[in-house]
Amino acid sequence: MCEVFVVGDEDGWNSGTNFATWSQSHNFTKGDFLVFNYAKNVHNVYEVIEETYRSCEAKNGVLGEYDSGNDKIELKEARNYWFICNVAGHCLGGMRFGIVVKESNSSTHLPLNPIDQSPPPNTNHASICCGRFPMWWTFFICILSFNVLFY
Repeated sequence: MCEVFVVGDEDGWNSGTNFATWSQSHNFTKGDFLVFNYAKNVHNVYEVIEETYRSCEAKNGVLGEYDSGNDKIELKEARNYWFICNVAGHCLGGMRFGIVVKESNSSTHLPLNPIDQSPPPNTNHASICCGRFPMWWTFFICILSFNVLFY
């Protein structure tokens, strides 16, 4: 039975999401689908070869291009897949990930050799301190806590 994975979960395919962590937290099998949700004309999705993934230079090695803002990609083969955003600076900024897709009858739960993704440093400091909460939510909690403590 196939599964549908929304890339980046509720954050979607956007800057500031740690896609290396996201991709390593899931088990992908042949027949599964990836759904990329993003603002059209702001981002895109390129399926690429590993060399293109590592260099973030999409002049060569592009296997597929998507730009609808709601792209559904079937993982048709058991192999490594590599995805990047080809908008200037986005790939180098962290909008890229690789996954290992196993045969659907595989009993392995996590890849034995996870793909070395070496994500760039996270520039979204709120996510470092506060997990998955947006910065405005953290600010709201701080204000609420201040009012409870001092009033």
